[in-house]
Amino acid sequence: MNVDADASMAEGLSEDVRGSLKDLHIFSEEEIGCLLPFVKERRLSAGETLWVEGQPGNYLVLVLSGHLEAKKDTEFPGKQVVVAVFGPEAVVGELSFMNQSPRAVSVVALEDVRLAQIANDAFERLLAECPGLGMKLYRVILLALASRLKKSYERLASIF
Repeated sequence: MNVDADASMAEGLSEDVRGSLKDLHIFSEEEIGCLLPFVKERRLSAGETLWVEGQPGNYLVLVLSGHLEAKKDTEFPGKQVVVAVFGPEAVVGELSFMNQSPRAVSVVALEDVRLAQIANDAFERLLAECPGLGMKLYRVILLALASRLKKSYERLASIF
């Protein structure tokens, strides 16, 4: 791919990522611009698998458009239960990303999806080059984890 094509793809990604990150009310416009070189665009078609439970968790994604479904394998072979649906602005894959463990769930596109992907190595470079921005991204990840943990508590309490 030539430089102009790379710049064009990055520009298209930058507008979606800018909007999504801006809605989180954590990053400034300047910080969002600094973050963009560390993310990669990824597109999935409806029904396409992002990852399968048990695979390495070496990246996380930010949903720019569309919806993803997270499924957990059950004790019954071939049976899964839907544990979450993620839409635009959601951070997905943060659990395995943070602790370098295998994926806890499988994730599939419910419709055509556009994602911003941040790999572990890109995040490490971000931390080295822009430590303040890296810490802010950690905060986004922790807020997503905290919100999901709270919802899990509420779901568990509703069973009893």
